[in-house]
Amino acid sequence: MILLYLAVCACGADPKGAEVLALGEHLLVFEGPINVGIVRDGAKALLIDCGDGRVADALPSLGITTVERILFTHHHRDQACGAPVFRDARLVVPAPERAYFDAVESYWNDPKSRWHIYNVHPHHLMLARSVRVDGTLRGGDLLEWGSARIRGIDTPGHTDGSLSFLVEVDGLRVVFSGDAIYDRGRIWDVHSLQKGTQTSDYHGFMGAAPVLIESLARILTEKPEILIPSHGRPMRDPAGAIAALRERIDASYDKYVAISALRHYFPKLFTAFADRKDHMPIRKGKAPPPFLRHVGTSWIFIGEEKAAFVSDCGGKHVIDVLKGWLADGTIRSVEGLWVTHYHDDHVDAIPEFQKAFDCPCYADRSVAEVIANPIAWRIPCISPSKARVDRVTEDGESWTWRGFRLTAVHLPGQTLYHGGLLVEGQGARVFLVGDSFTPAGIDDYCAHNRVFLGAGAGFDRAIARIEEFKPTHILNCHVDVAWDFTPEECRFMRANLAEREKLFGALLPWEHPNYGIDEAWVRCFPYEQEVAAGAEVTFDVIVTNHAPGIRAASARAVLPWTPPTDWRAIEIPAKRDGAIRIGFRIPPGTPAGRHVVPVDLRHGDKDLPQFTEAVVVIR
Repeated sequence: MILLYLAVCACGADPKGAEVLALGEHLLVFEGPINVGIVRDGAKALLIDCGDGRVADALPSLGITTVERILFTHHHRDQACGAPVFRDARLVVPAPERAYFDAVESYWNDPKSRWHIYNVHPHHLMLARSVRVDGTLRGGDLLEWGSARIRGIDTPGHTDGSLSFLVEVDGLRVVFSGDAIYDRGRIWDVHSLQKGTQTSDYHGFMGAAPVLIESLARILTEKPEILIPSHGRPMRDPAGAIAALRERIDASYDKYVAISALRHYFPKLFTAFADRKDHMPIRKGKAPPPFLRHVGTSWIFIGEEKAAFVSDCGGKHVIDVLKGWLADGTIRSVEGLWVTHYHDDHVDAIPEFQKAFDCPCYADRSVAEVIANPIAWRIPCISPSKARVDRVTEDGESWTWRGFRLTAVHLPGQTLYHGGLLVEGQGARVFLVGDSFTPAGIDDYCAHNRVFLGAGAGFDRAIARIEEFKPTHILNCHVDVAWDFTPEECRFMRANLAEREKLFGALLPWEHPNYGIDEAWVRCFPYEQEVAAGAEVTFDVIVTNHAPGIRAASARAVLPWTPPTDWRAIEIPAKRDGAIRIGFRIPPGTPAGRHVVPVDLRHGDKDLPQFTEAVVVIR
């Protein structure tokens, strides 16, 4: 089969332009940031997805003057943000996702979409403003348009309501598969597969993978000759491409399970992996030292003169217990609060705690930045509770307290924004690790927590701290017992992570797998801010360069009131963050309320329309 490429100009967009792939007389693919299917009938066209709309610039050179319909594979903003360009086209969307096109304001205005985020379905890569919807399709629905027959295929996985489309025209059977697959053996990202089964999405690392694999099998039953993904290149061996993907998903997930802390909490999730000799055994627990008490998600250690030092305060019950202990003489004072990480079940009651007890609050710098200003962040399990941090600790900082030596470290385990505290005294070396470990291994079951792979990063760094400190007792905030890890188990976990970096590197089409795991590698800071109409607004687009060398990045804001801002560019060193400052003025008279401001990004060879967003609340 000969695939013909036609050079076209994508005016006003990426200066590299774009190409159109002609599969047949009546079927073409615009290969922009999103692959857009073009089914043509003379001067008329039906599009499959529309990306950011720059396909409109290519259509006149193809002799197309009218876009009659656009079919969407799923609701993600990069697929659909160009819809307003095609004012006269009928927009047809997956039936389960209709509200994510024509009622997005209900999502953006819902506090559940902003705080205490344990579910990531629907995903916040959603249109900034609603568009008109003219029709819906489900799997099995048939549409005849021009000389083409188009049938919907249910392909959930990347999103819950994703559709693929089988197009039969010019003697071809072509499936436009959305983001179900990128190319042979690869998918666009892993974090979109976060899906809960027994609990919320939070505990579901790659939980949507089985559904995705079923969806891909459903595609194969249609016997397509070519697969066209939203991101990626055409696949002319669909069966081979899908078989390779399934093999890589299975291998990557097996490596994850081998040291997953989730085996401690939900063993029924992993019955298929029981008694695997190549997986790390679950450690037996042991009693904590007598100076420790466990209440809720708090560990409390009692020092000389019955002084108490508290780790975390997620609920009022902890405050009530401490007041009871003060009343009955169990303790005489509360002298400090250490915050392991920012998650709501560890910080919700800190404002009440600080009113009840006049003591300093300690936190690692990464934690302090979140809990002191939560409105500026959008990350999982975020609490609106604002804490006062009196002492921001640096990595390795030590001090003495009531007969103990305390050492604070940055511990990027369960989340990047996490600290660990080594407590030495009374013959014990106790390591408070927050939620980063259980006796079964590492707590990396939520990709959205920014859990990095790589030597010296993420859990590799956290395990190195255990090897350095050699704690007699490791404590998790959700586990009543203590435990330890042997040197052999630490080496096993670090070797697993090194192998996982390779496996996910093969599964994902990025320079480093962290791009496809770490959704927040591009983020706006502050994420949300409140201003008056007519005011100046500034925020930074923070870009984490996970690549092995210096990379250029540029960004602009797509404003709901005026044309986009100018592109701003920077260069970012390897494995570092860079900040691109964006500024604009809110027009006077702009209505009060929440306004979503998407951000276009270019990074390395990637062109990523409306890839992240900030929220401006106009009072």
